[in-house]
Amino acid sequence: MRAGRGERSGARCRACPIDWLLSARPAPQETTGATMKRLIALLVPSAIAGWMMRGRIAVAVTKKALPKRISSDPVASLPDGLHIAICGSGSPIPDEQRGNPCTAVIVNQKIYMIDAGEQASETFNRMQLRPDQIQAVLLTHFHSDHIGGLGSVTLQRWVANAAKTKLRVLGPVGVDRVVNGYNEAYALDNSYRTAHHGEGIAPAATAGMVAEPFEFDAGKTSKVVLEDGGLVITAFEVDHSPATPAVGYRFDYKGRSIVVSGDTVYTKSLVDAAQGADLLVHDALSADLLKLVEE
Repeated sequence: MRAGRGERSGARCRACPIDWLLSARPAPQETTGATMKRLIALLVPSAIAGWMMRGRIAVAVTKKALPKRISSDPVASLPDGLHIAICGSGSPIPDEQRGNPCTAVIVNQKIYMIDAGEQASETFNRMQLRPDQIQAVLLTHFHSDHIGGLGSVTLQRWVANAAKTKLRVLGPVGVDRVVNGYNEAYALDNSYRTAHHGEGIAPAATAGMVAEPFEFDAGKTSKVVLEDGGLVITAFEVDHSPATPAVGYRFDYKGRSIVVSGDTVYTKSLVDAAQGADLLVHDALSADLLKLVEE
């Protein structure tokens, strides 16, 4: 609003000078202190009552929200086929709008997660995807922005539906070191949760992850690493030097295919893996932004 041209509700003039607007405010009265005391007298009991009832309020809100959250399952309504959800598309640089790399491929009401960057579990929650439906995590390589959310994803999957198995984590050689490190880091926390919630919610035997490393046969740049009910997942070599080994993944199911490149430059193995694919999800990076970071 520009000074001298404003309109105030109830004012008789429509073009009053700014000094009129300022001088028109009522002068402080001696009753201001009394008014504040009455206001405080009204607010303090209300605040105390709210504090005392906070438990009942929280329970009431939870009772209303929890059934909706539990019953929400967008995966159940998907037709049979290959589906994909991007649960992280950011870079190593923190960004409140984009989580670190995470891609979910959904097949036959099962979720296969490719990389688990930070915020992966939070994004899953916002997308109303259920962590207990995660069958395996497939890591493309071991940069921190691709594995930083692995612990939280594993924990949420474990307690979401009293997981019957440890989380499978597939990846090239070195994945066992990542998994062993996370398992050790979360060992005490897992024991606390079992002690607190009981075996019915947090079964000790299925806490944590199990590593499934793979490597390519001599002279080969691709390998089938997982098969499940008609789904075939093939890992293929990519170039993300000096982060080696690094891979991408191809999903084939009932005549449809999705390829996820992982971080890479141009490689013939990626071109070969993407042949005939219905969808290619490819790494992309702004060369100009990269130069700014390097400067």
